Amino acid sequence: MPGVPKVPGVPIVLGVPRVRYYPALDVVGESDLVLVAVDDFSPTAIEGHDEGFRVFFVDAASRDAARASLSQRFAVTPIDVSDEDWARRSQEGLAPISVGRITVLPNPESRTPNPDIVVVIRPSMGFGTGHHATTRLCLDALQQIDLGGKTALDVGTGSGVLAIAADRLGAASAIGIDLDPDAIQSARENLELNPDVRHVRFDVADLGAAALSPADVVLANLTGALLERSAPTLLATVRSGGALILSGLQSHERDTVVRAFAAAEVVWEREEDSWVGLLLKKS
Repeated sequence: MPGVPKVPGVPIVLGVPRVRYYPALDVVGESDLVLVAVDDFSPTAIEGHDEGFRVFFVDAASRDAARASLSQRFAVTPIDVSDEDWARRSQEGLAPISVGRITVLPNPESRTPNPDIVVVIRPSMGFGTGHHATTRLCLDALQQIDLGGKTALDVGTGSGVLAIAADRLGAASAIGIDLDPDAIQSARENLELNPDVRHVRFDVADLGAAALSPADVVLANLTGALLERSAPTLLATVRSGGALILSGLQSHERDTVVRAFAAAEVVWEREEDSWVGLLLKKS
């Protein structure tokens, strides 16, 4: 899933790394009801906690619109979260994650016994370190197909983990796109942490407006509602005989999303923590 940009007006001091702040809401309520309600406001990331969820938005205006609506049904508290503090705390507690042949490390100094393929992804506000179920599902699905010589397009790339993993699995080239410039900057920084990856690039692009480059494999770790709306575009982007990898949808959204992609056949499917990963083949 894509990351989220800083709140406008945060000063930048020359020579000092920029501290980014991310608009979010803490929402208390029943899991399914909250997730359905916030989906209408295109959240960029969702973290679960003991009492509910922390939901991140692309900007403060989107957060405030969601707050006005959600406060009629749930207890909501607006918050601006420092990426620097969040990343530092997360990195201290994150262990390497292995999915099949791929091991995702939170920093280059991390160690894990005899990894086959290593991808280094620094923690950031968006999903993508490998510690969220949707990312793990996509990494698993990537390993169900032969990527040798194939082109890959990662829509809503966030941290860039899936595009980088595609390269490590043998893709001839991989492009990651995201609406958020800060997400693309984060992905490019992660690319520098993986010097063996040579055929990946990251571009700012809007799924709803951009003419997407055709690819043999299209990855879309988005939300159920966005997948449903974007199905015609994503189907048109994948080449005949190619594959679509979808996640970010919950189990109760599975049938609706599959119907939207009826032109492609589901050839692999997994569920983890109520999240669903799908691998579809286009005839």
